[in-house]
Amino acid sequence: MFLEERIYTFKPGTLPEFLALYEKEGFAIHTKHLGQPVGYFTTDIGPLNQLVHMWGYQSHADRDERRAKLYADPEWIEFVPKTAHFIDRMENKILTPTNFSPWR
Repeated sequence: MFLEERIYTFKPGTLPEFLALYEKEGFAIHTKHLGQPVGYFTTDIGPLNQLVHMWGYQSHADRDERRAKLYADPEWIEFVPKTAHFIDRMENKILTPTNFSPWR
């Protein structure tokens, strides 16, 4: 099992508008294919205007399969262009737990 961490940095002042749009239109589509996220967070100290979300997967194949279904969903394809102007930068990390990690 592993964790995917996605960090999106937003143009100043646009994060609240993005979150409202995502909550209204995007979250249900996302979770339909990816399941419930491990967490969804905004930053308050350190780099600002960031949204950090984390998703758990059983394997790389599980992630690839779920994300392929998401990217093929007509609702997702329609939603994504509505968000592009908010985002300044995107980062993605795959985090593999150690043997002693409490999250495995």
